Amino acid sequence: MAIITISRGSFSMGKSVAEKVAEKLNYGIISREVLLDASNHYNIPEIKLEKAIHDAPGILERYSHKKQEYISYIRSALVDKVVNDNIIYHGLAGHLLLKGISHVLKVRITANMESRISYVMKRDGISAHDAHALILENDNQRRKWTHSLYGQDPWDSSLYDLTIRIDKLSIDDAVNFICQTAKTDGFTTTEKSLQKIKDMALACHVKAALVHDFPDIGVTSEYGNVLIYLKPKDHVTSKLSKRLDEIRHRKGTIYNLEVHAGIPIPEDAV
Repeated sequence: MAIITISRGSFSMGKSVAEKVAEKLNYGIISREVLLDASNHYNIPEIKLEKAIHDAPGILERYSHKKQEYISYIRSALVDKVVNDNIIYHGLAGHLLLKGISHVLKVRITANMESRISYVMKRDGISAHDAHALILENDNQRRKWTHSLYGQDPWDSSLYDLTIRIDKLSIDDAVNFICQTAKTDGFTTTEKSLQKIKDMALACHVKAALVHDFPDIGVTSEYGNVLIYLKPKDHVTSKLSKRLDEIRHRKGTIYNLEVHAGIPIPEDAV
């Protein structure tokens, strides 16, 4: 079966679509649970993690690396949640956080502006003008966030396997399209793709353990062989060596661990 990520513009019925797909396929469904797990595991207040994944970076955050650190914690928690398949994640940037896994079906849900405005007016009891302004601000925040961290525009359809507009197509239509696509051979879990996501989970764990002190690192993993990439300005300090010994001791699935400084970080690194 598959992992399904559902990205959406704000107030585009993506949550409703995700819930109906989960019910029809008998899949698990996650969203905010990822933040709760990351908060509990890494002892970071949930509100800080929520701001990291929803707000565009401020001037101070660009220098403190806190946003990148929090995203590493969120990504590690997300991969742990989806590693066993048959699950739907509806939240920001799932298609990017799980990039490179072939059995992930990446879906984008959009809706026409009139429908979005009407929904917000009813939900919040505000005018059409204020609803429109709120939607534009939310969309702008999401766009800035994705661009600042990944250099991508979330409205770029090439990032998704399936893009559906809730307009002439209904929520039920969208659900049917997604369910049919998830059952095609292209999104069937293979031994290779399962190993790939297990490797990603391990790499995410290692990065999450180091990112606070070494924010510019990249990590890859292949069958338990972990490579850590440092920027040229960094070097293997006694502090890093101690942390690596702790990781080796804690993570029994690591067979080999190497550190490379000054080598370009691979594109598939977490």
